[in-house]
Amino acid sequence: MADLNTRISDYIWKNLSERHLNGKKDTFWQSLRNAGTEIWLDTGDIDEAEANWSSEMSALTTNNTLLNNEIQKGIYDVFISEAKHIVAQLPLEERVKEIAFMLNSMHGLRLAAKFGGDVSVELHTDTAHDIKAIEYYGKRYHEISPDRFIIKVPYTAEGLIGARRLKDTGIRVNVTLEFSARQNILVTRISRPDYQNVFLGRIGAFMMDNKLGDGSGAGEKTVIATQNWVTGFSARNPWQSKLIAASLRNYQQLELLAGTDVFTIPPKVAAAGRKSLKGKFSSRTHENYDASIYPSAKDAKIEKFWEVNDSVLSLADRLAGKVPQSGTELVRIAQDEGCSDMFPVLSREEKKTLMEDGKVPVYSKWAQKIKEGKIAPDTLLNLAGLASFAADQAQLDQRILSIIS
Repeated sequence: MADLNTRISDYIWKNLSERHLNGKKDTFWQSLRNAGTEIWLDTGDIDEAEANWSSEMSALTTNNTLLNNEIQKGIYDVFISEAKHIVAQLPLEERVKEIAFMLNSMHGLRLAAKFGGDVSVELHTDTAHDIKAIEYYGKRYHEISPDRFIIKVPYTAEGLIGARRLKDTGIRVNVTLEFSARQNILVTRISRPDYQNVFLGRIGAFMMDNKLGDGSGAGEKTVIATQNWVTGFSARNPWQSKLIAASLRNYQQLELLAGTDVFTIPPKVAAAGRKSLKGKFSSRTHENYDASIYPSAKDAKIEKFWEVNDSVLSLADRLAGKVPQSGTELVRIAQDEGCSDMFPVLSREEKKTLMEDGKVPVYSKWAQKIKEGKIAPDTLLNLAGLASFAADQAQLDQRILSIIS
C-alpha cells in the first residue's frame, strides 16, 4: 500500500500547474484583521475566490458539498479517467474512495498554489464513525501537503477521538459541524484542535424555517458564547484552539461578530460586505446578543445552543482526563454524565428522515424527543449536516463510478 500511496501522491503533484495570484492589500479587510479576526474564503470555486481574494486573507475551506459542486462541472473528468489506472488493483468501492481522496487533494493543492494560503480539506463521509479511517486518511492528506493542509474532521463520537489522535501526531486539525458552545467545549477539551466551528447560519435557518423565531440573534449569540469558552480554555491550556464563525450568511455578521478568531466567508457575502460596510471594525466578542424566540419554541430547548451546564463540564473533564478508545465508550460515558441528548442513537427510520429533510431539520418531527431530552437542537443540526454532506459525497462518488466503470 505504501507504493500505491507514493504513486497516488506523484500523480497528484504531476497534475499541479496552478499559477500563483498575488493578492492586493485592502484596508477594508485589514481593519477586520486588526479587530482580531482571521479571514478565510468559504469556497471551492477558484474563479469566485480570485474575484474576492486579498492579501489579508489567509486560507480557504472546502467541504464535501463545495467539492462536489466543482466535480459536477466536469473539470476533473479527465483526471478521474487517468487516475483509475493507478488504483486498478483495488476493489471497486476502494477505487472510488481513493479517487475521491485524490480529487480532494488535487483541488486543495490548486487552491493553496493559486492563493498561497492554507486549505481545510474534508474527509470522506464514510470515515465519520471510523477512528482508524480518520487517522489513515488524515495522515495521508498531511503527507500530501504538511505545510498547507488542515484536516477537517466531523464532530461525531469517533471524530472527537480521531481528531485527537491526529493532533497528537502533530497534524493540524479543524473539527467541523458544531452548532453550540457545549459541543465546542467537548471539542476543545478532548480533541485539542487548531480550529473548531459554529455553523451559525444554520442555527438561524432552523429557527426561521420552523417558525421558532425570526432567525436573528441565535447564531450570533451562540458564536459569542462559544468564543468566550474557547478563549478561556485556550488561555490556561498549553495548546491553543481557535473558533471559526463558519459560513456567514449575511454581510452584517462581519461587524456583529468582529473579533471572533476566524471567519469563513462565502464569496458573495464577502463581496456584499465589501460593498455595503464602511470597514471600521472593532471586536464585538463581549456583546450579549438577544435571540428572537417565539412562544412556539417554549419546549424546543433553544438555549442548548449557547448555554453550558455542569453536566457538560463534568463530561468534558472526564473525557479529557482519559480519552476513550472507541465512540461506543464515549457515548456510554456521555449517558452516565446526563448528556445523552448529545450523542443519541437513531433508528433507521430517523436517519432516513434526516436525509429527506436536508440541512435544516423539520422541528415538528423531533419535537417530542427534544422535549423528553432524548435529542437536542444542536445535536439535530449536527446529524442533519453530516447526512447532507453524505448525500453530496454520494453524488461525487457516483460521478467517479460513472467514469471508471
